[in-house]
Amino acid sequence: MDRAMVSALLSRLHDAQNRFYGGDTDVDFSSVLSGDVVWTVPGHSSIAGEYRGIDEVVAYFVRRRLIADATFQMSNIDILTGDGPLVAAVTNGSATIDNEPQAWSTIGLYRIEHDKIAACWLLPLDPTRFDAIWTST
Repeated sequence: MDRAMVSALLSRLHDAQNRFYGGDTDVDFSSVLSGDVVWTVPGHSSIAGEYRGIDEVVAYFVRRRLIADATFQMSNIDILTGDGPLVAAVTNGSATIDNEPQAWSTIGLYRIEHDKIAACWLLPLDPTRFDAIWTST
């Protein structure tokens, strides 16, 4: 997979997510997500689950925005590409949740098809802490 294309796609995705998580409700994710995208979040938190299709994935994004009171932001750290459709991205996140500043790191394992995200498996580097952060009180 071409690293420059992957980098540009993930930058567009994360830019759209950051705008959306910051409160912009007019973000169109159809240019970066396939119509049948599957997004998987492990654990037992308020956001854990498997989301199928753009509508469910955006509903998941809405849940994150609400829990973080529109303070959630992401920053790309690095990406790993190979010959197949799977790529990995190390991403840092931060938000103020329940009036407490939080920060965490994840690996997003993405499947790319036709220059769009077809699947994402979110892999928190500290799953217990990630669950605690995203379990809304």
